[in-house]
Amino acid sequence: MPGLLDGKVAIVTGAAHGIGRGHALELAKQGAAVVVNDLGTTISGDGSGRDADVVVDIIRSRGGRAIADYGDVGDEDQVEALVERAWTEYGRVDILVNNAGIVRDRAIWNMPVTDFDLVMRVHVRGTWLACRSVARRWRTNAKASTGTTYGRIINTVSGAGLLGHFGQSNYATAKSAIAGLTLTLSLELASIGVTVNAIGPGGLTRLSASGKDDVVPEPDERPEDSFDPLDASLCSPVVAWLASEQASQISGQVIRAIGDKIYLMGGWTEDAVACSNEQRWDATRLGEVFGTEIFGTRARGLRLSG
Repeated sequence: MPGLLDGKVAIVTGAAHGIGRGHALELAKQGAAVVVNDLGTTISGDGSGRDADVVVDIIRSRGGRAIADYGDVGDEDQVEALVERAWTEYGRVDILVNNAGIVRDRAIWNMPVTDFDLVMRVHVRGTWLACRSVARRWRTNAKASTGTTYGRIINTVSGAGLLGHFGQSNYATAKSAIAGLTLTLSLELASIGVTVNAIGPGGLTRLSASGKDDVVPEPDERPEDSFDPLDASLCSPVVAWLASEQASQISGQVIRAIGDKIYLMGGWTEDAVACSNEQRWDATRLGEVFGTEIFGTRARGLRLSG
């Protein structure tokens, strides 16, 4: 049976464990050749290793195509080398899934600036660098052909970035930034036929399990076609679909896929409004406005009286 992604080439960052591993396995299952990128660090970003080899071996044992890459997504040269290697090995890149991430959780009064900077470096800088690298190549290809090309970018957000989470001022800020990046790139790349969306997974992972790696089964360690609501890779089929031809009209969306539910997120909108009738706001009256007209009733289109 043909896969959704037959003939396509995908890069998945942070693909050695958890959600990224689930994405790599699902994309390969749907026929894509996969570049499995992972620096092999701990969940806090320490060290390095060859963890990506395990995922490559699994994909190949199932008849798929895959190669490993151990590059640091926060390093510009290593990201360029990652994308160039994919092009050299497979002749193209059609899909980029930005999943690499780390956590260094502490309340803001206890958080050193190095923990903030490193989380931002991996999540935001890493996502931006990879997006820029493939976008440049896709734009060059589009200009050389008919003006459009095939390209899919799926970034990773989280509930922390969309709703906030105590002790994650660095991680939540990074994930919020990625949502904004996704919206912006969906506008910038639309003219060359590239879609850009974000996936918000949920479930139990190395990152969400407070470092208890041994209690979190990997996606391939679960019975095939089983359903466990804590399985964070349940969102991987959504990622594969967003990467396919079928999703060509879907762009600029933030989609949360948790358990057996898919949520289309609405983003920031005007939930309520008060109007001063073209008068300067009186600070002494704003308690009334916010207490009743905005936060009290959540009504729309209210105007100040008098």
